[in-house]
Amino acid sequence: MALLAGCATQAPAPTVTATPAKSVDCQCPDATSKPAPITARYQPADWSVLPGWPGDRLLENWPAWLNSCKRLANRTGWKEICSEAQTLNPRDDATVRGFYERYFQPWRVESSDGSQSGLITGYYEPLLTGSKQAKPGSAPIHGVPDDLLTIDMGELYPELKGMRLRGRLDGRKVVPYWSRSDIDAGKAPTAGLALAWADDPIEAFFLQIQGSGRIKLEDGSIIRVGYADQNGHPYKSIGRWLIDQGELKSHEASMQGIQAWARANPLRLKELLDTNPSFVFFRLLANADGGPIGALNVPLTDGGSVAVDPKFVPLGSPIYLATTWPNDSKPLSRLMQAQDTGGAIRGPIRADFFWGYGHDAGQLAGRMKQQGQVWLLWPKALALPAGG
Repeated sequence: MALLAGCATQAPAPTVTATPAKSVDCQCPDATSKPAPITARYQPADWSVLPGWPGDRLLENWPAWLNSCKRLANRTGWKEICSEAQTLNPRDDATVRGFYERYFQPWRVESSDGSQSGLITGYYEPLLTGSKQAKPGSAPIHGVPDDLLTIDMGELYPELKGMRLRGRLDGRKVVPYWSRSDIDAGKAPTAGLALAWADDPIEAFFLQIQGSGRIKLEDGSIIRVGYADQNGHPYKSIGRWLIDQGELKSHEASMQGIQAWARANPLRLKELLDTNPSFVFFRLLANADGGPIGALNVPLTDGGSVAVDPKFVPLGSPIYLATTWPNDSKPLSRLMQAQDTGGAIRGPIRADFFWGYGHDAGQLAGRMKQQGQVWLLWPKALALPAGG
């Protein structure tokens, strides 16, 4: 999950960020120290070396692939593949397996630093309780303020395609947007922008980490919210802060462990949350069937969708993930679809596993911090991605 993944130290000042479905950050080196940027290496592999290929849930996750095709079907190199997919029997294991083996080549994703495995975390769609009006102790779920500027850097510098600068005007000067503590103090023009008020501030914080969720109101109705924008500040892990303060051991800094600490230390909750200057704004979503909308702009599939760093794993592409179950050594090998991104999901071998909606999914997501390997399944007719 993103709060655990954010343990890497990040420079606090820059506000250039990638645009995902969840909270975002940017790892920008200091001007006096410019280490070589991490890139991806793609090593060709035979299907036989993929652990447990085709893995579990091959047929169950076929609809996730068809969702990806809704965005890929008109792109060069994907049209024929997606057209063929529509004609197949989705209940025949051999047919579906043969489809992938016929059209795709597996490429083991490695890091330029020599790593062949990386961190695999989990996320989910939570259910909160709340109301349409503020109550003592409640936390607002804000819409996007009018003064938040978003500048597409790729329009000025092609090499920065996909990067955006967020800020606000101070006179005629663009300055960084307000931090979390500033927003909570009322410095941003958020009056009247609350979509709802969450009963529990720590649950509202984790909603920002997950990027989407549902809120059950006092009359029993449920509203659905999803990521709309972010303040441009880098994500910093509150789990890492608790570990550094000696408040939690590393193995205790799961979502559940952090929530328990927060409820046992209510007078220090603001201090904890303010250590992460990143703030996410939301929008209302239709109460449609299926999962929340990911960065690929298709609904996420429980256990079939994964968030990736699109610099190294293009959105829409299938990947084969070999990891283990949360807090367990039991193998978890599965063909999944790269359909989302996240602020702490940075690096070639980095994935955030979408577990689904509700309490049980949250239990799995909150405990997932495994090592894993990734194979990119890439169309045989297409040139490999640049890899950062």
